Amino acid sequence: MSVVYKAVISAADKVVPRGLRPLWEHPAGPKTIFFWAPAFKWGLVIAGIGDITRPAEKISISQCSALAATGIVWSRYSLVIIPKNWSLFSVNVFVGATNLYHLIRAFIYQQEQKKALENGSKSDN
Repeated sequence: MSVVYKAVISAADKVVPRGLRPLWEHPAGPKTIFFWAPAFKWGLVIAGIGDITRPAEKISISQCSALAATGIVWSRYSLVIIPKNWSLFSVNVFVGATNLYHLIRAFIYQQEQKKALENGSKSDN
């Protein structure tokens, strides 16, 4: 590990309150990547929630498919690794759910467009 990281953790060890010690010392606590990776991944969830107002025709189906699949796969993985990582599980459930929601929106939009085209071509005949 880097010298800077060790120095920061050593300094923080001295000021962590007794009540937060179990979280601090946990195998998936703030001293590890198991804590920080899910913490930063919440940014994907926030972006997905922000996209709720985006028009359905502007949704990237390939991006949402990849993020939904990633969320589902990593949700499962987070429960089979040791230590079980509940924060990783929760963030990935939300990543998967928000992107599945966008995929459904895009699918409904595409179906509506097909119906509109079919109805338009029928009225032309």
